[in-house]
Amino acid sequence: MLRVRANQKFFTDVEVAGLFGAALDEVRALARLKHLGILSRAAEAAGVSAGQLLFSLSDLMILSVLWPRLQR
Repeated sequence: MLRVRANQKFFTDVEVAGLFGAALDEVRALARLKHLGILSRAAEAAGVSAGQLLFSLSDLMILSVLWPRLQR
């Protein structure tokens, strides 16, 4: 079970990798494969560095379902 703050709208790929205990490249590959996350170019104004993926809460829920299946 994942617990996140109610006011957090987006999660960086580094945060998602930490939540799932996965390598950063594994999270990026899965996001690319399943078309999850958005590029952070639009979020540069918010102070997030370019090149990171941003995941919404719905993306995070999809990843939480897919991740255990991929670990088998």
